[in-house]
Amino acid sequence: MSSELKERVQARRAAIDTELIALSNQLHADPEVGWQEHRSSAAVAEVLAAHGFAVEQPYLGLDTAFRASYGSGAFTVGFLAEYDALPGLGHACGHNLISAMAVGGAIALSEVADAAGLTVEVIGTPAEEGGGGKIELLERGAFRELDFALMAHPAPVDVAEARPFAVTHWHVQYDGKAAHAAAYPERGVNANDAFLIAQLGISLLRQQLPGSVRVHGVQTRGGEAPNAIPERTEGRWYVRAETMEQLLDLETRVLNCFEAGALATGAKLTVTPESARYAEMRTDEAALDHYRANAMALGRNFDVDPVAATMNRASTDMGNVSQLINAIHPYIGVGGDASNHQLEFAAACVGPAAEQTLRDGATALAWTALDVALERAV
Repeated sequence: MSSELKERVQARRAAIDTELIALSNQLHADPEVGWQEHRSSAAVAEVLAAHGFAVEQPYLGLDTAFRASYGSGAFTVGFLAEYDALPGLGHACGHNLISAMAVGGAIALSEVADAAGLTVEVIGTPAEEGGGGKIELLERGAFRELDFALMAHPAPVDVAEARPFAVTHWHVQYDGKAAHAAAYPERGVNANDAFLIAQLGISLLRQQLPGSVRVHGVQTRGGEAPNAIPERTEGRWYVRAETMEQLLDLETRVLNCFEAGALATGAKLTVTPESARYAEMRTDEAALDHYRANAMALGRNFDVDPVAATMNRASTDMGNVSQLINAIHPYIGVGGDASNHQLEFAAACVGPAAEQTLRDGATALAWTALDVALERAV
């Protein structure tokens, strides 16, 4: 029965290839950043609605989130779609392909929903790139009706298991006092010096941190004029660790470096979380075995250079979903030499190679969801 159903799934996916590629290209050509993905989320939802899915949008009070559902079976599978782009880099993380693979997998699986006792859902999740859209949805009650959640993420090469860091996202701000840098420097409180001291402290701290820990960020505002003591400086900083437990301990040490900048200069420090913390991934290993076998049956290769495979360490708010729902988050290769968050990778997420990745990803996800449902349905 399984092989017959899989043939039907693959045939349905092949029948909509043109639509899937057009959707991916449309998203890629019109990138929108987190929480602003109005055209993107609408485009994804419209394709699903055209194929018989009941669409709820906005979803749970979030304008750029949606929920699309098909069927009424006892086992509910949820494909998660991401469509936010990176500021200045467009779809350099390939979220256009994530959405198209989710849509393709869901529509293909809907072909056998009745036969397999399935309810098929696609949940559109905004602001993955630092905004924690899935966490916001979780807090509002999303995902909890799912028996299994899955998505695939573009990368340079195929890697089955996601091993993302837990991560904290901070907006950091120092407020000092402006003054003429030549005439009255003693009247100023230099907010830029505060930031420099903090960054020096973090650089020195790194020597004493575990090798897997990551602390990195950018200063987004450093001052307005070279002859004026900077009154305000701002930046965005991420702290990553293997687990949430390790992350909480690490946060204190990094915050001490920012406090040192304030103490040394007299500037006022304000640290504001940009989202809830992203958790590490709790992978459904049995489901991942199914994905690996299905992807290999389509010709995907997991025997890759470990140096090229490290995108699976990137943090994701899918980790928070996986803490509550059985889930997988494999990475699927688009080929080439570029890596995620480079302009060259954005270019690699359209064209013939990316289109093959889209076909394989949609089919592998649908087959995996079918395997899991047939194996676990009561």
